[in-house]
Amino acid sequence: MRKFENGLKVIGTDLGYGNIKTANTVTPTGLTVYDTEPIFQGNTLEYNGKYYRVGENHKEFIADKSVDDDFYILNLMAVARELQRTGTYTASVYLATGLPITWVRTQRNSFKAYLMKNTLVDFRYNGNDFHIKFVGCSIYPQCYPAIVEHIHEFKGTNILADIGNGTMNILYIQNKKPIEIKSWTEKLGVNQCVIRIKNTVMDMYGVKIDDSIVEQYLRFGKADVSDKYLQILHKTTTEYATDIFAALRKYEYNSDLMKLYIIGGGGCIVKNFADYDKERVIIIDDICAAAKGFEYLAYMQLNRRS
Repeated sequence: MRKFENGLKVIGTDLGYGNIKTANTVTPTGLTVYDTEPIFQGNTLEYNGKYYRVGENHKEFIADKSVDDDFYILNLMAVARELQRTGTYTASVYLATGLPITWVRTQRNSFKAYLMKNTLVDFRYNGNDFHIKFVGCSIYPQCYPAIVEHIHEFKGTNILADIGNGTMNILYIQNKKPIEIKSWTEKLGVNQCVIRIKNTVMDMYGVKIDDSIVEQYLRFGKADVSDKYLQILHKTTTEYATDIFAALRKYEYNSDLMKLYIIGGGGCIVKNFADYDKERVIIIDDICAAAKGFEYLAYMQLNRRS
């Protein structure tokens, strides 16, 4: 969160399919709706007579995030978590968020209208009442904002890969400048690896492996399961890591001619399971980098207007 003049708060929300990130918080996107207050407390948002438990599981991939109210509620939760850190419960907020690179042109206006459909919003989150006035919203292409504050380091030819839960966004950066005509979105997010593992386990042993086991293995390369399941986890994840580089080569990635920067949750898979040149492939571990970048761009945009 960045503070602007007159007390305005600029808040970046990275509305991913796996996690919702702000500059300082990370929450899984799972959303369960209740008509009455849930039995267990924590991460619960009350809005318009409904109770929303946030953070259990993940949201499935959909090509248009505005088709239901889920991302609207998740965005409210993200704003609340960021404000709550400073004990702020009444605020004027300027939103800054993003969409996959190739979706921005066609979905920017509709997604902005979706997030801004209510200017004044009152809701309750984890026992605290929030009163928010949304004064504006900027929608940026994913990928570039995550490194925008460090763009001076991107000399020569570079390729940036943002591997989220649903998609992988690819962008060329030439001598510190993003090249719009060399940007793509692939449906090769981390969830594709999770699906492959779950399907393989079901096909081979007729059992369902829990998402939490798979996610733990993808993040840390370890899981408390027997060897036969570890073999599937390792083999399938290594194949997925190989597919990431195959997709990049489809867009003329050549490690001898350019550096590769990887951001997003898929970075841990590359780090743990891929064979790569650590001098030529840089993994940016900060999962909140995109949200911070959205905030920075919006703050600079507001400064230019004032």
